[in-house]
Amino acid sequence: MDWGRIKTIFIIAFLILDIFLLTQLQVKREQYEVTADTTLEERLKADGIEYGDLPNETVKDHYLSADTMTFTKEMFKGLKDQHIQLEDGTIIHSQLKKSFPIEDFDKFLDLDKFVEENVLNGEQYAFWEYDKEDNSITYYQQVESKFIFMNQSAHIIFHLNEDGEVTSYDQTMLDPIKSISDEEEEVLLPIRAVEALYHRGAISDSEIIDVKLGYYTLVNMEATQVLTPTWHVLVEKDGERMDMLVNAYEGTVIQGKPDKEKTLLE
Repeated sequence: MDWGRIKTIFIIAFLILDIFLLTQLQVKREQYEVTADTTLEERLKADGIEYGDLPNETVKDHYLSADTMTFTKEMFKGLKDQHIQLEDGTIIHSQLKKSFPIEDFDKFLDLDKFVEENVLNGEQYAFWEYDKEDNSITYYQQVESKFIFMNQSAHIIFHLNEDGEVTSYDQTMLDPIKSISDEEEEVLLPIRAVEALYHRGAISDSEIIDVKLGYYTLVNMEATQVLTPTWHVLVEKDGERMDMLVNAYEGTVIQGKPDKEKTLLE
């Protein structure tokens, strides 16, 4: 028996098999790259997902550390016509001596002015939502002009009466807020946040209303939080708007809960 010839035949056969497998692998890789890079828009459209122009410029950001603010009575000396109580030194309960009427329930410009002039460090907060069911209005604290999303330690909740007038509010605050590192890292593009939600099956037959960069709590200790850059994606489906959050570094969908204990993504 010619073992040398048989050995040669086996070697040639294995080489042919290796070349075939490598060719198939390359074909699969090219197909995946085409699917991943060139057809996302088509897949979103096919699943009834609408969205406008999304920013595509490179953005860099950083992690932040934030401490829970401890309030003192001396801080409220400049605030008039309010009866203020402190809870554990970290929550302000304010009862207005005279209710504040809201004239514009679309833009809340009058309430913005009230916050700036009558709330401690009010210039650091901005309007977030009006909840008709709870008859309340939420403002969240901002840092570097970006919202700190869904944070019970960085908000103002205004309580309204039946006439749509503010009668009281509760306030919490994070301070100081500092960058953990001087080095900034590039965040994912907004379309990648939309893609992450798409892969979770969370946004079919819906419209992307807005995509906004802010911060969300990554680590929550007793008195200190670590905040990570986060994309907030506002989605409208069947007439209902939903707030969804995606980690702007990792692209992971955040299973967070807002103040009302409603999940952002079921």
